[in-house]
Amino acid sequence: MLSDLAISRAAVRRPLHEVAADMGIAPHLLEPYGTAAAKISLAAIDELKSRPRAKYVVVTAITPTPLGSGKTTTTVGLGQGFGQIGKLGIVAIRQPSMGPTFGIKGGAAGGGYSQVVPMEALNLHLTGDMHAVTAAHNLLSAMIGNHLHKGNRLGLDPHEITWRRVLDVNDRELRNIVTGLGGADDGTPRQTGFDISAASEVMALLSLCTSLRDLRERMGRIVVGSTRDGEPVTAEMLKVAGAMTAMLTDAIKPNLMQTVEQTPVLVHCGPFGNIATGNSSVVADLIGIHAGDYLVTEAGFGADIGAEKFFNIKCRASGLTPDAAVLVATVRDLKTHSGKYRVVAGRPLPPEMLAENPDDVLAGAANLRRQIANVRRHGVTPVIAVNAFPTDHPSEHRAILDVAAEEGVRATISHHFTDGGKGAAELAEAVAEACAEPSDYHRLYPDDLPLVDKIKVIAREMYGADGLDVSPLAARQLEKYERAGYGSLPVCIAKTHLSLSADPSIKGAPTGWRLPVREVRASVGAGFIYPICGDMRTMPGLSSAPAAEIIDIDDDGQIVGLS
Repeated sequence: MLSDLAISRAAVRRPLHEVAADMGIAPHLLEPYGTAAAKISLAAIDELKSRPRAKYVVVTAITPTPLGSGKTTTTVGLGQGFGQIGKLGIVAIRQPSMGPTFGIKGGAAGGGYSQVVPMEALNLHLTGDMHAVTAAHNLLSAMIGNHLHKGNRLGLDPHEITWRRVLDVNDRELRNIVTGLGGADDGTPRQTGFDISAASEVMALLSLCTSLRDLRERMGRIVVGSTRDGEPVTAEMLKVAGAMTAMLTDAIKPNLMQTVEQTPVLVHCGPFGNIATGNSSVVADLIGIHAGDYLVTEAGFGADIGAEKFFNIKCRASGLTPDAAVLVATVRDLKTHSGKYRVVAGRPLPPEMLAENPDDVLAGAANLRRQIANVRRHGVTPVIAVNAFPTDHPSEHRAILDVAAEEGVRATISHHFTDGGKGAAELAEAVAEACAEPSDYHRLYPDDLPLVDKIKVIAREMYGADGLDVSPLAARQLEKYERAGYGSLPVCIAKTHLSLSADPSIKGAPTGWRLPVREVRASVGAGFIYPICGDMRTMPGLSSAPAAEIIDIDDDGQIVGLS
């Protein structure tokens, strides 16, 4: 089989105005960026709203291995699969961060014959949205420093500043730094650090806003720290929210691309899945929901994280209600959850893991059952997509189908990686059947529930925890946010994506444990409170063999080494 890059370059692409025409998007709403992508004007939201509403499908997964489950590939494959059954599927995904692209994970264009093309454009810069977010975020950082240097009229406490800087690379040496060293004209010395751009609150609020005006209002609500009296200091108070918004007037527009089978793809925003919401933008979905028969969007990591945040944060912001959820499962994921194998990112799978062993698949099925329950807890019908790998065995696929039958869930073996839309046609049929059933979608908790109780509900219902262990610091922070009037916001729990628990080494569906809440932060502009549970990194580091070592250009000037 050809490499992903070779498949991408061999794909025949249609002019994007023709792809847009299939969606009902007129040429005057498009802003071309070369031949790879085009921006879609937000005016499309109003121009399309009289068209029929598409069925809304979220693609999530069981708890993945460090190598991932192939959710993006499945999302793209399902969109193409709808084309095989005579329906127009619109795909909506996040823009990849270049940190993972040059780190371990590689790109995020999908793979094989279910990918977004051209993959080089998607994985490297695209239309510059990530850089715009980075610049807007760091402008606020600069204005904070300048405010301190020029007299600090707001009385901002340097020790209570929570706003850091961001960069779209993995660089562990920037996690903790001291700024302002040098002479008196070089600023106020203080300890701070960098996060990766995908962890920026600017990225999160860009993904959740519904209009340019909403973006402006959210930007003003960003809290950067507090005064010595404990009062919040916002971007509006620092008089920088308007300039930050102005920097994002292009970035707020979703990007239109296409798959190897010319299926329309909306690519927009890239918030981290285990720290932020892990979902593509609301404005892309507000366009896509009236542009086809099915809108297929992806939620980051497992259903306990990405789908939970989709249901309780993204749908709350958009007002859209899902019709079905696809739960991606792989043989290697389930074997990992048996607890018998150690999977390490960047290294090959253990050879014994590739041997035929349906008993190991069944031993890891507790995680699949929990994630089925997590989707159903929101009143949404799940469909299991078994993302097939060449190393799988039929008996192992049968084991997953047997678990699905026991749970009363539709399930199909999907070969979209090797066969494209044709390999996902059966999955598309199953999802269409699920979408035809009545949906009882509801959020997990009411807005007026106290913040600590919202965390308890998620810990109990989604993760299977017995309760919470809240640190004294986190307890004080929760009390402060309630007093400040933020208690009605949803919570966006930051925890590992590699386990239902807060410990990445614990597999399956653990019981008899408690969720540690060590710190709680407020993303008021984005519109959520995020408790930090366990050891979370907001700036990843590079591995001993990062992908950056093999990415290059050849003698013809073509990019090589992307995966």
